[in-house]
Amino acid sequence: MNSHKKIVKNKPILINRTLRLSLVATGFFIGLALDVSVRAQSSDALIDKLVDKGILSVKEANELRDESDKGFTSAYQVKSGMPDWVNSLRFNGDLRLRFDGIHTDNPAFLDRNRFRYRARFGFTAVMRDDFEVGLRLMSGEGTSIDRVSDPISGNTTFDNNGAKKGVFIDLVYAKWSPLNTADWSASFTGGKMENPFVFSGLIFDPDYTPEGFGQNWSYTIDANHSAKLNLGGFLLDELRASSNDPYLLGAQVRLDSKWSPKIQTSFGVAGLAITGTPNLSTANVPDQNKGNTRVNVGTVASPVFVPAVNFNPIVVDASLTYLLDSFPLYSGAFPIRFGGDYVNNLATGIDNQAYSIGVTFGKSGKRGTWDLAYHWKSLEADSWFEEFVDSDTGAFYQSAPIGGSGGYGPGTNLRGHHIKAAYSPLDSLTLGLTYFLFDLIKEAPSGSDSQTSRIQIDATWKF
Repeated sequence: MNSHKKIVKNKPILINRTLRLSLVATGFFIGLALDVSVRAQSSDALIDKLVDKGILSVKEANELRDESDKGFTSAYQVKSGMPDWVNSLRFNGDLRLRFDGIHTDNPAFLDRNRFRYRARFGFTAVMRDDFEVGLRLMSGEGTSIDRVSDPISGNTTFDNNGAKKGVFIDLVYAKWSPLNTADWSASFTGGKMENPFVFSGLIFDPDYTPEGFGQNWSYTIDANHSAKLNLGGFLLDELRASSNDPYLLGAQVRLDSKWSPKIQTSFGVAGLAITGTPNLSTANVPDQNKGNTRVNVGTVASPVFVPAVNFNPIVVDASLTYLLDSFPLYSGAFPIRFGGDYVNNLATGIDNQAYSIGVTFGKSGKRGTWDLAYHWKSLEADSWFEEFVDSDTGAFYQSAPIGGSGGYGPGTNLRGHHIKAAYSPLDSLTLGLTYFLFDLIKEAPSGSDSQTSRIQIDATWKF
């Protein structure tokens, strides 16, 4: 009884101490931020005035700013308590709220209207000796495999009476960039990372963050042309019952060119190869998409469905961008981009091709900018592994394909239209409207109505 009274009596003291500590910590970081801002603005203004009066040259002013930045970094490390080998610590993230509606005229399908979100938050630590480490968390939903989320989507649906939602690790990596000269640069990354390749959603969903190793090499040919080499080795699964783990290996060469102040081009060619395809069963990796031809390598009583073919595609992409000096209701130079992709899976001669072609007007992301895009896409069933491609483009399977399930499904075996519009009223906010109209190349069953429309209305804040 006395012990209980003692605890109750000390509660206000504990709360007050906690409150005071919170206020002190808040005041420290606010004061530090204000101090950084005021000092940076004051020193820059003073240096600019000295340049205007001819006391300092532009070169001398830049050298003085560099020295000032180095001094600030040292002072910031002391105040923040960061180790002296950490040059900077950056926090970043974004939040997207979305309405997602899926509809079809087939009476066997029940229309869906979902309100969803995707949240990401992480940090990047830049260190001495050209090292960088990063961590990012992301929202997500469960899959057919316990304890993991969808590898190609961070969307989470508002449902289940306000149930608490999951948070997963989206990035955890280390990067080393030992080469950084006027002509050459190179970086090596290991862990769960941003995709080292440059592809559209025809190959990888934008939310896919592979696990393994990546290399990025760049060579500046001259002021208007640069060549890049991107290499990757991804671990797709680690199997307990087999030593034949599936991997993805790839190499990509790119050439980016600026032919005039108004004309730019980009060209890329890549080769990809998946090993251990027979172990990419629906039981081993999350079965989120549909489309690949599958065969049963198990028994009738205990079926194990795996892709019927291997995946060794060649991927080619090209784009041409033309810049207008201005455009009505658009802030800054106005880009018009024509581009396309082509895929041919050399491991099979049937249903092995995919392509997309389209045009994009403008580019959103900064205050007063917008974009409007149209793309036509076609992905034959075995052109590429279904579990990598864009998770937003799908159609309706009235009956279940071999080794799969019926219902709406993204993946391969699709063709259709993709229309997108976006506007950025603020640097931090982009509003978007996207419409998909896709059907199956091979319906299930044959002759059924597979055409499906999908509309997404987004509001995305970045910070």
